[in-house]
Amino acid sequence: MDKEGTNTWRYAKAGSKVIVAISPEEIDIIKKTQMALNDLDPIIALLEKEKLDIVFIEGFHSLIAKRPDVPKIITAKDENDLQRTLVGTMPPIFSRGGLSGSEHEQEKLE
Repeated sequence: MDKEGTNTWRYAKAGSKVIVAISPEEIDIIKKTQMALNDLDPIIALLEKEKLDIVFIEGFHSLIAKRPDVPKIITAKDENDLQRTLVGTMPPIFSRGGLSGSEHEQEKLE
């Protein structure tokens, strides 16, 4: 996200806790933190203010697998990976599929 040699990278290395980069197409806010990411609720709360229709959170399976309030889309490298991921994952699971559409056709779960 923040590339070595850029102004934002230099600001972060100098100790800035929050860096904002603005262009005509986007606004990037980088917040440096030392907290352990073991709870997504503060991040979700920040995003709620944006009134978004949908938010994709990649990774963090261990934090959301047992949460029935978080819909899930599961992807896997192969059938074994899929089965490992599904163990202990609570619904709702909207979709599951693999990396290769020809090898593993995506399935719509009901």
